[in-house]
Amino acid sequence: MLVEKNVSLQHSNTFGIAARAHTLVRVRSEQDVHDVLADHRLVRQPLFVLGGGSNIVLTGDVKPVVLKMEIKGLRLLEETDRGWVVEAGAGEVWHEAVAWTLAQGYPGLENMALIPGTVGAAPVQNIGAYGVELQDRFHSLDAIDLATGRAFTLDAAQCAFGYRDSVFKHAAPQAPHEGSGLPRGMGLAGRAVITRVRLWLSKEWRPELGYLDLERKRAEAGTEHPTPRQIFDWVCEIRRAKLPDPAVVGNAGSFFKNPTVTPEQCQDIIARDPKVVHYPLPDGTIKLAAGWLIDACGWKGKTVGKAGVYEKQALVLVNRGTRSDSVTGGEVMTLAKAIQTSVYERFGIRLEPEPVVV
Repeated sequence: MLVEKNVSLQHSNTFGIAARAHTLVRVRSEQDVHDVLADHRLVRQPLFVLGGGSNIVLTGDVKPVVLKMEIKGLRLLEETDRGWVVEAGAGEVWHEAVAWTLAQGYPGLENMALIPGTVGAAPVQNIGAYGVELQDRFHSLDAIDLATGRAFTLDAAQCAFGYRDSVFKHAAPQAPHEGSGLPRGMGLAGRAVITRVRLWLSKEWRPELGYLDLERKRAEAGTEHPTPRQIFDWVCEIRRAKLPDPAVVGNAGSFFKNPTVTPEQCQDIIARDPKVVHYPLPDGTIKLAAGWLIDACGWKGKTVGKAGVYEKQALVLVNRGTRSDSVTGGEVMTLAKAIQTSVYERFGIRLEPEPVVV
């Protein structure tokens, strides 16, 4: 267990916001978590789990003890006639894990290439892109209860996955049934740290091409049956063309969730704005493209202070400052709230931010 004091977090959050951690612990094994919980000087303070920092907005220095997740490891855990179970440490970079599975001949994650962040953060957010969500490929995960130090395992049902949602984003509403083996209370926000994630990748692979951008790539390539590697490359090309590289322009990826509305609400919006980008969902609701709504309100390319809206994709807020004069979390949230107000006043829709505000 490596404990550091007064640590800069500017390189540990993809927005590049200048902030410091009063205390930071580099967690490189499950034992490190147990050591933290056994240290009375650390455990009497609040704990904050930090992965790749790709989904947070820091509004000041972080007073809780920061658990920087750096558990590594990629391996094939099991192979059956139906598919593969792959296990990854929580500190693995998500995109690198995706690339590794393809290199080993285990397809299924290619649509989620280049999503920023770590493997351990993926179930919390139920990350997804281009028609595939983590829950579609999820097997199970290991975690540790930060209150008791007890290790436990969750399957997909216990994770209660939803659109950019999971049990890890909600406080505990009630105690679980006796003998469930879970920490007290099924809401695990701030109460558990994920250490390892297992993914189920089926041998009955089929391409997921339900998004227009991917269909365009397939048509350009002139192929009816693209390979997993082709889809991986297409997704990388699409994302790089639309989204800024955090190493060059600080950002937290998609800043707002795509809202869902009823068919009646969608028809009302279409009557006023026929070009609104929308996608029917299996449950009968309609998903609207938040980026299109923001763009329609005139925000693309606009700047407030040192926070800006990316000129190529209105769904992305960016850092227009420099390393020595960075945007602040306050500026980012001021811009975000102004965008929310504009969209609500025009469309009657409340956009919900994706990043965690710290």
